[in-house]
Amino acid sequence: MYKLIAIDMDGTLLTSDKKISERTKKAIKEARKKGVYVVLASGRPIDGLLKYLEELDLLSDDDYVLSYNGCLVQKSKSREVICDVTIKGEDLSYLYNLSREIGVNIHAFSKERGLITPKNSKYTQYEADQNFITLTEVSHDNIDNNEDIIKIMMIDEPEILEAGIKKLPKELSDKYSMARSAPFFLEFFNKNADKGAGVKLLAEHLNIKREEVITMGDAMNDYPMIKYAGLGVVMKNGSDELKEIADYITDTNDNDGVAKAIEKFVLDK
Repeated sequence: MYKLIAIDMDGTLLTSDKKISERTKKAIKEARKKGVYVVLASGRPIDGLLKYLEELDLLSDDDYVLSYNGCLVQKSKSREVICDVTIKGEDLSYLYNLSREIGVNIHAFSKERGLITPKNSKYTQYEADQNFITLTEVSHDNIDNNEDIIKIMMIDEPEILEAGIKKLPKELSDKYSMARSAPFFLEFFNKNADKGAGVKLLAEHLNIKREEVITMGDAMNDYPMIKYAGLGVVMKNGSDELKEIADYITDTNDNDGVAKAIEKFVLDK
């Protein structure tokens, strides 16, 4: 019996117009009635998930959420932190200087100050608007080396970011976990943090075995949790590389893929 379902947001739970279908809401509600934990696992900050947590009634004392690609695992109502894995201001300074060298924009999420950027740009504003958060323009030339930074993002037009990525030093992947979460986003976070590590820590906290966990995703930042789970479900609209490690490929995000997987494996329909 499955006891925990971790679901990615964009391209998975949400349709192309950023909605949750009624069939999906019903399937999640029925799974929870069976005692199954349903957890949103996203690269977004928790403020960017609140609307959907409320819509799915996932804001009780017994509900959890994985935000920032698993860097932060917490109770959704009280926001009590179960675990957090950060990097530091010195990492932001390093990646900021690197971003200038390769010609792409950058922003970061500070644990204390929220979304910070040396210069507002199209995709930083997109990040703020999508997640209903305030952005603050802050000089990155004098960041405190010990400031807790949750994640750093290089952001730009896809073709500019793609060209910049080709110039990045290869050793970056040894230093950070990296995820291309969208064509215009490249994320950097602690080497010990990703969605798979976050789901694993939550499962251990809840005394749930790996084989009792379902994860669902569509993009490469979902790879670690798809690989970790007892049942890794990938959307039909997901990346080919992710499909290669899937235990099951469900329908698309626009055709109730999440609901169909829950109905098949949890509700026995």
